[in-house]
Amino acid sequence: MALFTRVARGRLAAWLTVAAALVVGAFVFGLPEPDNPTPVSATGLSARWQSTQVERLQRDLPSGHVQPAVVVVSRADRTPLTEADRATLADRSAALARLAADGRVGPPQVSPDGTVALLAVPLSTADGQQAVVDEVARLRAAVADLPHPLTVAVTGAPAFTADLTKVFDGADVTLLAVTATVVALLLLVTYRSPFLWLVPLLVVAATEQLTQRAVDTIVPALGIHLQPGQVTGIASVLVFGAATDYALLLIARYREELRREADRFAAMRAALRRTAEPILASGATVVLGVLTLLLSERETNRALAVACAIGVLFAMLSALFVLPAALVLLGRRLFWPLVPRVGGPTREGRLWGRLGAAVVRRPVPVAALATLLLAGLALGGLGVRTGLSETERFRVKPEAVAGAETLARAFPAGITQPVAVLTNPGAAQAVLAAAGTVDGVDTVRPGPVGDRVAQLDVVLTAEPGTAASDRTVAALRDAVAAVPDSAPPPVAGADAPHGAVVGGTVAAGYDAQRADTKDLRLILPVILLLVGAVLVLLLRGLLAPILLVLTVIASFFASLGAAWLLFDHVLGFPALDSGVLLLAFVFLVALGVDYNIFLVTRAREDARRTGTRDGMRSALRVTGGVITSAGVLLAAVFAVLGVLPLITLTQIGIIVCLGVLLDTLLVRTVLVPALAFVLGDRFWWPGRIRRVPDAPAEAVPAQPSGARD
Repeated sequence: MALFTRVARGRLAAWLTVAAALVVGAFVFGLPEPDNPTPVSATGLSARWQSTQVERLQRDLPSGHVQPAVVVVSRADRTPLTEADRATLADRSAALARLAADGRVGPPQVSPDGTVALLAVPLSTADGQQAVVDEVARLRAAVADLPHPLTVAVTGAPAFTADLTKVFDGADVTLLAVTATVVALLLLVTYRSPFLWLVPLLVVAATEQLTQRAVDTIVPALGIHLQPGQVTGIASVLVFGAATDYALLLIARYREELRREADRFAAMRAALRRTAEPILASGATVVLGVLTLLLSERETNRALAVACAIGVLFAMLSALFVLPAALVLLGRRLFWPLVPRVGGPTREGRLWGRLGAAVVRRPVPVAALATLLLAGLALGGLGVRTGLSETERFRVKPEAVAGAETLARAFPAGITQPVAVLTNPGAAQAVLAAAGTVDGVDTVRPGPVGDRVAQLDVVLTAEPGTAASDRTVAALRDAVAAVPDSAPPPVAGADAPHGAVVGGTVAAGYDAQRADTKDLRLILPVILLLVGAVLVLLLRGLLAPILLVLTVIASFFASLGAAWLLFDHVLGFPALDSGVLLLAFVFLVALGVDYNIFLVTRAREDARRTGTRDGMRSALRVTGGVITSAGVLLAAVFAVLGVLPLITLTQIGIIVCLGVLLDTLLVRTVLVPALAFVLGDRFWWPGRIRRVPDAPAEAVPAQPSGARD
């Protein structure tokens, strides 16, 4: 009767948990979705940066909400344009006037060698990004029927905006479909059960959808602009990976307890007692890690911080409440055909037991070899290059890039995106003269003039986004700032400028790279301190947390080196995007330490009975399979970012994928156990392991269901 009562209570609690989860989900989906705030700037940088100041000052100009799209025309055989070709372009320029913001399109400009012509069509940007995308589409349709052998491409800032937007069209659906497929296949292989894999997959998928809806509400409510696609895509991948990892850990320990307990509710309670601490510690590490991005200069990174933190919180809640309720309600038969029975034989763990025995025999050479391997891989990153030009950001070349490359063959490379110099009208001529003396400047011409601000358009000889253009922007800023009384009026949020300010798309890219460097110097030590603090609280010592943090740092540099060799020699990427290093480091440190937490917390638990060395061997045996499954799954999930044709996301996905694999298969499997075997009980210094020698001997711990030899 007592057993029946406990079962009834357990079943009621499980149903109430599921009901509460449904209520919470309905509440989140019912929240009103606020308007998405206007981005602080095109780059997400604050008004402390000159490019943002220029962007805001341009609103005072008559053409403040106008950007030129450039129609690039050439012959397929690259021969000079004929008189008939030029006449066709002249006629077409008049027809395009109806699409121009001011109703006017100037005559075609022909390159000195006569092979390329361009038409500048001013487009309005006042109605937002989607309106720009639609205007570019209409412009491209209007010039698509030029007679053969003329070829045409539309480039310029509006065209790049449109092509970048296309990259993320349907991105959430694509990422969700591919990620769910990868997770389903890996869970099916892991559990070798036709039913068990469905439960964590459904819970994780529901968690991901709940996260997306909460992000759509919370991020804009905090006054942060939410960029669909990039932010939501990364958050979605992180939720799938983290929630599935926690599910694997819980199910593994639940199956282990089912071999000891006849009552599945008692088994789940025991499993939760043993897994709650590592799951909470892991989740706290990831949440604190991603929240360091709130310190970033970029608004996109701050939105990503909030989105990822929300996702990981939901992942922890689903693993500790919803998934346990679903598992106990479905019972042992869910594990068919490998149903765990009380006292049943342990089939798994032999490989990891043999590995632990091999490492414990010679821990010093093993640790040295693992360290040398990580160092060798890290050497691959010595020649790493950072900074992608705008035309190099796409894996699949869009029309805007093709047009820019055609222009660069015959015109100065910077003609599609001139640099904007803002000054007061009285100093415009002096600033124009100063700008014309700067090396790397091709031409300087007067631009629109307002009551308080005058603009000069500066064409650079170097391709936008290259090191040469960055040097020219820096020199140009120095030159125009030195002109007396050239400062435009200050903008809100920024100090009064000392002289004329330089902005535009090219200068904004230069500022973004400098901001990324600043973020690295600030955020890297902060996240390491936070992760170290979590480990100190969890392990109640200093030496083990320091060693674990050092191993994660080593695996980051090793993964960066290995990834750069792949990017440079196999994929042919010209450089790393300047924002990749920060995001990859944050995700790898936050996620990579998870597997060490799973291993070391179990080792500490077992060390109370058997000592550190035997406790680490036992932990390696019983967690080896599940952690390996979790690491492979998380690596595969981040690799899914490569399905999008944007080099930045591909690079983040590959670096994190390689780093997680190194953490899972080398650091956690070999290096950390070897260090524990060398140090013994000193591994926990200055804390101590309190032995419980009189504790009743348990059966040999059953290996989690996620393990495989």
